[in-house]
Amino acid sequence: MDLRKLKKLIDLVQESGIAELEITEGEEKVRINRVGSGASAGVVMAQAPTIMHQAHVPQHTPAPVEQHAPAASAAPASEGTPVKSPMVGTFYRAPSPGAAAFVEVGQTVTVGQTLCIIEAMKLMNEIESDVAGVITKILVESGQPVEYGEPLFLVSPN
Repeated sequence: MDLRKLKKLIDLVQESGIAELEITEGEEKVRINRVGSGASAGVVMAQAPTIMHQAHVPQHTPAPVEQHAPAASAAPASEGTPVKSPMVGTFYRAPSPGAAAFVEVGQTVTVGQTLCIIEAMKLMNEIESDVAGVITKILVESGQPVEYGEPLFLVSPN
């Protein structure tokens, strides 16, 4: 789990006055407890039980991984620089369901330009381009789950 998110969660628990917060994300589980009024929040991180993990893997993971892995290994060298997912979450091409996509194939992008949104733990995270160039390929469909480090776009230099 991202250290910045963990710090935000700890701050939220301290500010809100709730006694305990437990969040499960994939195989990771985080529990934050307030020990007392003067003490800081404690954090416990653990992996989900193996049985729970096995129940989810056959239903959701194999198809997307198999679909994206071949494209990711062959395409980046020939079609441009990959822009990778910085987190696990759900990929969205547009800011809302009826809105236009942030970028399209053939569009020129600059460093820092928003390319998509990844929803993680009910938070919408805008993903910005770390390279300038032209979008040559969009590798993920809107609404699909993405993994950390998974290529989302290919960008070739102008």
